Amino acid sequence: MTFPFFVYGTLRPGEVNHDLFLRGRTRQEEPGKLADAVLYAGPGYPYAVEEPGGGTVSGELVTALPEAYEGLLAELDRLEEYVPGDPRSLYERVERKVVRAADGAAVRAWVYVAAPAVATRLRARGRAIEGGDWRGRV
Repeated sequence: MTFPFFVYGTLRPGEVNHDLFLRGRTRQEEPGKLADAVLYAGPGYPYAVEEPGGGTVSGELVTALPEAYEGLLAELDRLEEYVPGDPRSLYERVERKVVRAADGAAVRAWVYVAAPAVATRLRARGRAIEGGDWRGRV
């Protein structure tokens, strides 16, 4: 199945990885929010940590051009250091519902969230980004 991607950090428009990976490969980019997650600052990039009742993370729902989808999926997995089943992965790619800002609709999307070991470390010693918006970090 193909889903849009929910991006909340360096892949957002205006951030360093947006132009490198997404420019010219998307059909639509629109604001959205991921519920039940806390955003943590990482070394240069953020991590969304799933936390029921924990808050929301702001970002964009990015719909890839059909002809770019498979290549983009593979490139984003590499960028996020996600390898299915590998406990050394920094992120996991999971399907979640993201609320589209324009109309409040819940949209199924791929989201890269902190892998379990990373999430445990962040919960214990990480710095949460207040308000859940990478652009608002200090």
